[in-house]
Amino acid sequence: MDMNYTAKDYKSDQYVRWCPGCGDHAVVNTLQKAMAEVGVAPYDTVVISGIGCSSRLPYYMNTYGFHTIHGRGLAIATGVKVANPKLTVWSITGDGDCLAIGGNHFIHAVRRNVNLNILLLNNKIYGLTKGQYSPTSDKGAITKSSPYGTVEEPFIPAELALGARGNFFARALDVDLTTSKDVMIAAAKHKGASVVEILQNCVIFNDGIHKYVSDKEFRADRSIILEQGKPMIFGANRDKGLVLDGLNLKVVKIGENGITEKDLLVHDATTKDNGLHFKLAMMGSGELPVAFGVIRCVDAPVYDEEVENQIKDVQTKKSERSLQDFLLKGDTWEIK
Repeated sequence: MDMNYTAKDYKSDQYVRWCPGCGDHAVVNTLQKAMAEVGVAPYDTVVISGIGCSSRLPYYMNTYGFHTIHGRGLAIATGVKVANPKLTVWSITGDGDCLAIGGNHFIHAVRRNVNLNILLLNNKIYGLTKGQYSPTSDKGAITKSSPYGTVEEPFIPAELALGARGNFFARALDVDLTTSKDVMIAAAKHKGASVVEILQNCVIFNDGIHKYVSDKEFRADRSIILEQGKPMIFGANRDKGLVLDGLNLKVVKIGENGITEKDLLVHDATTKDNGLHFKLAMMGSGELPVAFGVIRCVDAPVYDEEVENQIKDVQTKKSERSLQDFLLKGDTWEIK
């Protein structure tokens, strides 16, 4: 039976235990609104997490949920989805949980194209364990575990997701509730592994880490929200755009040197070649803005569906249709 759901239908009665001002508050509220718009019933929804501040999120959802162990959320989410493909499964993870101890599970869930919705909250720090540098911390970051600055190059989630042959990648800011909700809805509607990176602030241990792009004063000039089929325009005055200069992306100003909207790149998240998607996802240095919105959204065979179809195919060719049939197919004895 079709029902109209509201965000309240997805909220549990648990007190939300995050620090005041934490970006996780915005994420859980936005997720509940997105779920209501998608319209999958709470009893057909599962929210699974690993360990970390963000991984407390299942407690605040009026759905099935599982707070698992460090880095293993995606392995368990895969098992849930394969065991019951009818369920809509969300995986909530952080940059430490997902990309350190859970890195192997992440790249293989993406590679296999398991039909999961992965929300990767990236605050570039370990918050729950009190401020150590994480796999996404910037080189030189001074933290409790790198008092003289980390000497490591960071992981970039988009680079990993696309390198693992990912078919859906989107990005949003915790303070941009509209774009966050839009990409969550798009992720839910996509068949296959959908990765949504949310640049999230940790007010205690890494406050202002995304200020370069999140501050309202210059957000419009340092970010671009990509929309399917629309020219790549950004800027406070909507007068900047992106073009290709040889093999590189370049910022141009509309109206200068004869540049018009028709000269700008038009976003197509659905093209199978991920070359331009990769360039867009990796922007953010120099004049190039940080890209938000759905960057890549390509149809491909889905792991859990492929497994289910394989089982059905094998069952039609074998006399054993169940585990019981298999166990009893040989000689049996009755003990009295």
